[in-house]
Amino acid sequence: QVQLVESGGGLVQPGGSLRLSCAASGSIASVYGMGWYRQAPGKQRELVATITSGGTASYADSVKGRFTVSRDNAKNTVYLQMSSLKPEDTAVYYCNAAINTRVAGMFQVYNYWGQGTQVTVSS
Repeated sequence: QVQLVESGGGLVQPGGSLRLSCAASGSIASVYGMGWYRQAPGKQRELVATITSGGTASYADSVKGRFTVSRDNAKNTVYLQMSSLKPEDTAVYYCNAAINTRVAGMFQVYNYWGQGTQVTVSS
């Protein structure tokens, strides 16, 4: 069993900062790409940022220059540092990871999602 557990969401004023964390645990052989998505009320889930196992990051245009994704491979954890937050950043943020795990005696790569953490940007 593999789990992704997120933390760090909350209420912040416009212009403020938050740091999200997502830790993968369980029967993990290796972790490949990790990333963050978000879903605002009435909208589709959208990509925020991704990072490869080698540390190469990419971002949605809407967050470039404000958000930074990083990871600690030893801890199987991905972070999202969010700065200069805007009301339009309000959403449930989900982490995602491609994880090589053993199921029924075989190693395969599966895509896992966290439970989501609410980020609200409001004065």
